[in-house]
Amino acid sequence: MSAATLRHERAAGVALLRRPGNGRTLPLVLLHGIGSNGGTWAPVLAALDPAIDALAWDAPGYGESDNLPAAAPTPAHYAEALALVLDALGLERIVLAGHSLGALFAARFAAAHPGRVAALALLSPALGYGVPEGAPLPAKVQARIDDLAKLGPTAFAAARAARLVHRPEAKPAVLAGVRAAMGAVRPDGYARAVRALGAGDLVADAAHVAAPTLVLCGAEDVVTPPDNASAAHAALVRPLGLEFVADAGHALPQENPALVAARLAALALEAGHG
Repeated sequence: MSAATLRHERAAGVALLRRPGNGRTLPLVLLHGIGSNGGTWAPVLAALDPAIDALAWDAPGYGESDNLPAAAPTPAHYAEALALVLDALGLERIVLAGHSLGALFAARFAAAHPGRVAALALLSPALGYGVPEGAPLPAKVQARIDDLAKLGPTAFAAARAARLVHRPEAKPAVLAGVRAAMGAVRPDGYARAVRALGAGDLVADAAHVAAPTLVLCGAEDVVTPPDNASAAHAALVRPLGLEFVADAGHALPQENPALVAARLAALALEAGHG
């Protein structure tokens, strides 16, 4: 795919990477994980069926997107930001996919806006920690914020990126992409996202998702392991497949973009025009 095929857009204060389709399907909207950005979906966009109009956001506080006003947001704040983006683009109904923290946001959006999501995919889902409003974060969650503040984004990424990739020594380009994306995080946006991770409860939200939902996970994921995916799948009202992808860790969209693109295309084509 040529770089010209991908368009940079902006809606409701959010930066978007868009790969136009031919209108045969509902738009596919892609939400990235906590140490990432919309550009990490580029390999999937490149491999995606050309019929599908697909767009990946830089979540609020990431890339060129505005921050959320709330200093301690929940997944609901990100879901409402997504609703404003879709409203600004004139997109009433979509197919939605989220990776890691993006899966937490996607499930919250689908639960809150059942009429707008024709089908859902949860990739390497982060389940959240269910921290009540105003309560402290678990130590390992707070450590994400503290480590980034202490190290800075570049050193933070150098310390953490390899854990996201299965056999990173065999996938140097994937590792470099993961490290670059993590090294580009904005500390203020990242801190907000960490607080949303603490507040979230994907399993609770999954029980209120009306859309048929696919769950994918790297078989070797040590960040959001297969048990997370199994728990999310078990909570769904309309579960589709549960697939564990061989030779893949947490960075599933970058480690196996062809498979992810094929599964998402099948989901979007099945959903049709809703």
